[in-house]
Amino acid sequence: MRNKQGMHRNRRRVLSQLTGLAVMSVAQAVHANVTPRQSLGPFYPVTLPLDSDADLTFVEGRDGRASGLITNLSGQVMDSDGNAVSGALIEIWQCDAFGAYHHPRAGGGRDPFFQGYGKTTTDESGRYRFKTIRPVAYPGRAPHIHVKITNDYQQLVTQIYVRGEPANDRDFLLNGITDLQARESLIIPFARDPSGSSDELIAEFNPVMQA
Repeated sequence: MRNKQGMHRNRRRVLSQLTGLAVMSVAQAVHANVTPRQSLGPFYPVTLPLDSDADLTFVEGRDGRASGLITNLSGQVMDSDGNAVSGALIEIWQCDAFGAYHHPRAGGGRDPFFQGYGKTTTDESGRYRFKTIRPVAYPGRAPHIHVKITNDYQQLVTQIYVRGEPANDRDFLLNGITDLQARESLIIPFARDPSGSSDELIAEFNPVMQA
């Protein structure tokens, strides 16, 4: 009788452990889908520029376009439960085609036709769109675009990198992400428009926020 009771207790213990492992694995799977955070960096604007719309390649009042490879960056913001994150403020900032940020600590941007910063709001489906340039490298960093997403209850700060860029292998911030899948989620293609109707590049970044 005691043996049977002991067997039942062992069985319950094993089932409990298996249930715990199953719950843990689901939680880990959900967490694995969340876009990894990265530092805000030293060049977030001290004062937002007067022209801070979603087109970074044109500065209102100036007759010219930004240097660099014009890129249409778009995507959809989701949460880890698979829901669209609508009405979120999404901001991007990056250096110009000459490697300079529009920031006092960077000595000011050298391209007067590049905003350096832009913002927009996700639509009902969580979608957003920017026109910017393909990011370029500067000493110590691979090409990247900073991203900050803010909604009513949380904020995600991260960075976007260029797929196929050799400098990715040497970037200390990117390689500080030890999980390969998480690291790869920040590296996206910047490719020519497959329709051939434009010389502009297309890039798609679909960040996932914690639910």
